[in-house]
Amino acid sequence: MARDPFVVVGGDAAGLSAASKFRRETDREVIVFEKGQWVSYAHCGLPYFVEGSVERLTDLLSLSPSDIADRGIDLRRGHEVVSVDPEERTVAVRADGQRFDQPYSELLVATGARATTGSFDASLDGVFTIHGLDSAAAVDAYLSPPDEYDRDRLGDGPVDDALVEHNAALVPPETVAIVGGGYVGIEMAEALTARGLDVHLFQRTDHVLSPFGAAVGERVESHLETQGVTVHTGTAVDELVGADRIEAVVGGGDRHPVEMALLGVGIQPNTALLDGTGVARGPSGAVRTDAYGRTTLPAVYAAGDVATARHAVTGAETWMPLGLTANRAGRAIGSTVAGDPTPVGDVAGTAVVKAFDLECGRVGLVDTDVAADAGFDPVRETITAGSRAGYYPGGDETTVTLVADRRTGRVLGGAIAGRDRAAIRIDTLATAIEAGMTVADLERLDLAYAPPFSPVWDPVLVAAKVVNGRLDE
Repeated sequence: MARDPFVVVGGDAAGLSAASKFRRETDREVIVFEKGQWVSYAHCGLPYFVEGSVERLTDLLSLSPSDIADRGIDLRRGHEVVSVDPEERTVAVRADGQRFDQPYSELLVATGARATTGSFDASLDGVFTIHGLDSAAAVDAYLSPPDEYDRDRLGDGPVDDALVEHNAALVPPETVAIVGGGYVGIEMAEALTARGLDVHLFQRTDHVLSPFGAAVGERVESHLETQGVTVHTGTAVDELVGADRIEAVVGGGDRHPVEMALLGVGIQPNTALLDGTGVARGPSGAVRTDAYGRTTLPAVYAAGDVATARHAVTGAETWMPLGLTANRAGRAIGSTVAGDPTPVGDVAGTAVVKAFDLECGRVGLVDTDVAADAGFDPVRETITAGSRAGYYPGGDETTVTLVADRRTGRVLGGAIAGRDRAAIRIDTLATAIEAGMTVADLERLDLAYAPPFSPVWDPVLVAAKVVNGRLDE
């Protein structure tokens, strides 16, 4: 008797990585249900499309529906899975006004996350989030004068034409308020500046990019200001003001006139289809998973922005919605379901972001309070060192924050900022964390040296020397 298919809910990073790996390892049937029309796209590239660095929206697609079909995957777009029956091992699917039940042998929930708008009225014209290709298309249309709008930039993808046409007909903005100084806020500040807008960035805490630490945040804030961005730190936006279209934001007791607001206040995992199943949840309501991506429901897996993972430093359950995490977990689950049990891997929160020409990276535990709460005795130092030999042109000051445990010397985390290949240096710290290295081990690493690439002592090694010297204090 033939087994029921492997069913995947979600047609982006985790879902299609799982389905593709599964089909490479077995000839069993796999069905991928996708609620929308877009599949397999580079979410992280959206700001660069808005900016104009990416010429067409469809350039962000990794796989076309025909590519997916060629892999032997039964992709069904416009099919929303609305509920799961773990006892019957079926999912309820809604499509074209109809509803049907689909049996599964194994189920992967890879439904991702959605942008949140908090208490703000996001129905006003001129108010946007950036989460999905249609949102980027709408922003691009809104920024373009009606008589200059280039519809060809969208390519031949399944764009929400009504949304695009509505925004293309409006008078383009001159001033924008970006609410939130995280990844999206920083990247969109650059993109919207490139589109000629007067950009105001509002961050409710003392520094932008809070997970990167104060040293990186301060450097980013200063750099944004030199690029013409007005940065409002320690300023929460309380209200979006407008009748039909955004007219102002209210924050810090002041009213700031704007014609556009971009909300980057966070995301939430899409877990509604599992309501009523009794599945265990973790931080932020994400679906709890084990080392193999298994949930607490039989034969049900979860991966990507909807799922929890284990932190590489603390060993605790965490939720870190990042691109590599989703792709890696999906691929591992595809192998496991095909018969080769494969761990999804731990996460350290390794991330990079670009603020104009300033590169930033972070990994592990940067906040000493968080490290102390996790049971460590953290030592943190921030150093500044050159990125190349001092006599070689093209170098820049690189800021490195390094955190280690005083008792064991173990590397706990770090952050980096600079304009000369700074971001990629964070991978050295990520590798050190994965290997369980101490700062003494890190200091002894035989990193490459030549004047065009690095000083004799790479900035990461300089930071390791300084922290190692403090461990016995």
